[in-house]
Amino acid sequence: MWIVAIAWIYVVVLMAATEPTVVGGVMTFLFYCALPLSLLFYISGARRRRDRRRRSGKRGADGE
Repeated sequence: MWIVAIAWIYVVVLMAATEPTVVGGVMTFLFYCALPLSLLFYISGARRRRDRRRRSGKRGADGE
């Protein structure tokens, strides 16, 4: 998944570089790259966060 994210970042940086204004380039980067990728990584990491929360809760109960 990392290689796909890196490739997408590369494509969007090139898209942003061709925008006629700096503001347009920044908006393109934010709305096509930063926000969607952060949402994707947040959603895909939900299982890891849930498992980590369970493990830390079990460790606390076992240690007492």
